[in-house]
Amino acid sequence: MPVEVVLQGVDGGGVLTNPLDDPVVRVVLAAALGLFLGLEREWSRKSAGIRTFSLISLVGAVFTIVAQESDLGVSLLTIGGVLVIVQGVLLAVQGLRNGEEDSLSLTTSMSMMAAYGVGVLVAAGYVLVGVSVAVVSSLLLVLKRELHGFAGGLTREEMRSSVEFAILAFVVYPLLPASYEVDLVGEFTFRLEPQVAWLMVVTVAGIGIVNYALVRSYGGRGVAVTGFFGGLASSTAVVGTMLDQVRQRADAVSFAVAGVLLADAAMATRNLLIAVAFTVASGQPPLVGAVIPLGVLIVGSFVVAWLAADWGAEVDMDLESPFSLWNVLAFGAVFLVILVGGTVAQQEFGNVGFYVSALLSGLVSSAGTTTSAVLLYRQGSLGVQPAVISILLATGSSILVKAGLAAAGPEQFRNRVAVWSLVLLAAAGTATAATFAIFAPT
Repeated sequence: MPVEVVLQGVDGGGVLTNPLDDPVVRVVLAAALGLFLGLEREWSRKSAGIRTFSLISLVGAVFTIVAQESDLGVSLLTIGGVLVIVQGVLLAVQGLRNGEEDSLSLTTSMSMMAAYGVGVLVAAGYVLVGVSVAVVSSLLLVLKRELHGFAGGLTREEMRSSVEFAILAFVVYPLLPASYEVDLVGEFTFRLEPQVAWLMVVTVAGIGIVNYALVRSYGGRGVAVTGFFGGLASSTAVVGTMLDQVRQRADAVSFAVAGVLLADAAMATRNLLIAVAFTVASGQPPLVGAVIPLGVLIVGSFVVAWLAADWGAEVDMDLESPFSLWNVLAFGAVFLVILVGGTVAQQEFGNVGFYVSALLSGLVSSAGTTTSAVLLYRQGSLGVQPAVISILLATGSSILVKAGLAAAGPEQFRNRVAVWSLVLLAAAGTATAATFAIFAPT
């Protein structure tokens, strides 16, 4: 039987209102994505390059369109897939027989299958999925050297810890209840979302791991990379690195200040992502009130850092490996303490109590405070304005901690870090007041 297809975006007169509903457009897009995938293979001088990959995606798209109309098309689609697999296997075998260890024939073979799948997805109407597969596949091909170098540099302990992290992330999560009510001492009770809370913990840990990999791969290529991505992994480690630099070199003050400010920007970016990402589909309005104040802080930090120093200055940084089960559990414990303490403070003293809790907790972990505020907001225990203010207080508190750590350095370094930190906090505070005045969140 022909495959039944329901066209989307067609008006009452049968006119296509969405260009992507036109089969010709889908075929062209599939060919373009195949070309995009083959670009890296062509650059790497592999036997299958731009033309081959583009044609593979094109054939996949054409066979899919035919399959939507007739049984013959379904057979062609199947045969096409089998031929791509056979061609990939033959290519891999040829590379192995020739002893070309660096030929990556197996990678090329899998890329050809991905190109065929992209063509099928786009022609079937799954355009976003097809584009995503093409982009991710191309990224994996381009980052070959970095991925191999990072994996080769991992210790046995880090490999074991990464497996433990995967178990925590993907096995423990579905076993947790969606909602659970906790009775505290006295009259204090609060409803906990264990799945969401655990997902937040894993997300924060995952951000640290990704940025640890980036710093390991690109850390010596400039203060911008070291400061920002190092700040996402461990902003305290960035401050320590910059302190070492200014103690050893008198001319390092400018880029050391830039590194600290970029670490502040990284921390604010992480908190903003947590605040927005975990409230988009929560049943509550997204915490967009945090976008402008934190955005001012992030952009301001980048601008000052750019004006203050040469971003190409090379800075090496040693980060503690985040591949540790205990690190994840430790953050989870800190998060739980902050959540319980903030809940008790909020129920006993109102929003002011939670503000004080956020300010103090931010001295230890702004990420833990942000996740706690977001979780309480999702449950309806905090309003929009209290949640946003709490996140900003925790972020500001963390910035002050780094300024305090910088005070251990030379006078010029500590003074510039302190002044710029206060200026940026004042700008963020002004943006907060303006945001609340204009949008009047409740």
